[in-house]
Amino acid sequence: MAKNAGFLAYGRQDIDADDVAAVIRALNSDYLTTGPEIPAFEAEFSGFSGARHCVACSNGTAALHLALDALGVGEDDICIVPSITFMATANAARYCGAEVCFADVDPDTGLLTPDTFAAALERAGTRAKAVLPVHLAGLPCDMAAITAIARKSGLHVVEDSCHAIGSFDGSGAAVGACTHSDAATFSFHPVKSLTTGEGGMVTTNDPELATRIARQRSHGIERGRAGFVRPEGAGEPWYHEMASLGWNYRLPDINAALGRSQLARMAGFAARRRALTAAYREHLGALAPLVTLPGDPPGTDPCRHLMNVQIDFDAVGRSRAWVMNALKDRGIGTQVHYIPVHTQPYYMRRYGEQSLPGAQAHYARTLSLPLFTRMEADDVERVCAALAEVLGM
Repeated sequence: MAKNAGFLAYGRQDIDADDVAAVIRALNSDYLTTGPEIPAFEAEFSGFSGARHCVACSNGTAALHLALDALGVGEDDICIVPSITFMATANAARYCGAEVCFADVDPDTGLLTPDTFAAALERAGTRAKAVLPVHLAGLPCDMAAITAIARKSGLHVVEDSCHAIGSFDGSGAAVGACTHSDAATFSFHPVKSLTTGEGGMVTTNDPELATRIARQRSHGIERGRAGFVRPEGAGEPWYHEMASLGWNYRLPDINAALGRSQLARMAGFAARRRALTAAYREHLGALAPLVTLPGDPPGTDPCRHLMNVQIDFDAVGRSRAWVMNALKDRGIGTQVHYIPVHTQPYYMRRYGEQSLPGAQAHYARTLSLPLFTRMEADDVERVCAALAEVLGM
C-alpha cells in the first residue's frame, strides 16, 4: 500500500518535529531577523558545501542578483545563460543592467554544454562578462570544461545551483564548493531539496566577494570601521555608512532556523532522492523508448530535485496537456521545467526570435513527475503505472 494514497504533487517539502521546534526556538528568541541564526546557518552551510564563505539571502533570485552585482556586472556587459532554466537566471543579469545571450542546451538533459557555451560566447563577443551554468534538476554541468573556456575569455562563472544542493560534479566536488566558479547560488523554496520557506545562499571562496555580497544584501550599509569613508564617525555607537546602493535581501532568523534544521537532515534527504531516482529508472525502463530518463552526466553524482523525463508525445499521439490532465485525474501531479526563456514575451521583444534547437527539442518532450522525500517505492510504481496507462502502453 502506497504511503501517499492521495494526490501526489510533483514536489513537496519535508517538515518534521525538529523543524517545527527550530522555528519555535527562533520565534521565542530576541531576534526574528538579523540575529544569530544567520551566521550559524552560513557557517553550517559552509561546512556542508565545502565553500569557504556563505552569505544567506531572501531567495535564489536574490542570490543570483547579488553574485552578479558583486562581480561588477553592469550595463555594458553580456551574460550567457542557457535558455532552459527558470527565468530568474536571465532576469538577474537584467537587474544589473546587462544584456543576455541565450545559449542552447543538450536536448536530452537540458544542460549547457561546452559546445553550446562556446557557440553563445562567439555570438556575445567581447562584451561577454559572465556565464551562468544551470545544474538543471540537480544534474551538474561539465564545470571543468565550461570554466576552462570562460577563463580563456576572461569571463566570471556563477553556478546556478538552485536545483542542485547535495549533488557532486564530475571532479567529485560538491556543487557549491566553487571548485570551478567564482560563486554558486542556491534556492530554498519549498519544492527544493532543502527549504527555509523562502530563502537563498551564495557560496564563494573569495573573501572580498563575500564581503561585498553581505553588504549589498542589506542596503549597501557598512558598519565596520575599516570600511568607513569618514572614520571620524567610528566612535559613535549608532554610526554607519551606505557605501553603495544595495537591497533588502536579508533572510529572517525564523527561516534560517528552519534551514539549519533541514541541513542537519540533508544527507538523509539526498539518500532518499537517489533511491527514488533508482526506482524510477527501473520502472521507466519498461516504457522506453517513448519515455526516457536521461542518464547522469559522466562522473557526476546528482541529487535530483526534479524527475524530468522525456516523452515522445508525437509518437504517443497525445498532447502534453492531455497527458498532464489524464495523470491529474489519476491523482498524479506534473509540471513542465521549463518554457525556453528566450521565447518569453519580454525577451522576444528585446532580442527577437532566436533559433535554439536543443532547447526547443528538450522543451517539447519534457515532463516532471512527482519526486519528494516522503514518497515510497510504491508511489513510484503507482506513478509509472498511471503514466503507462495514460500513454496506452
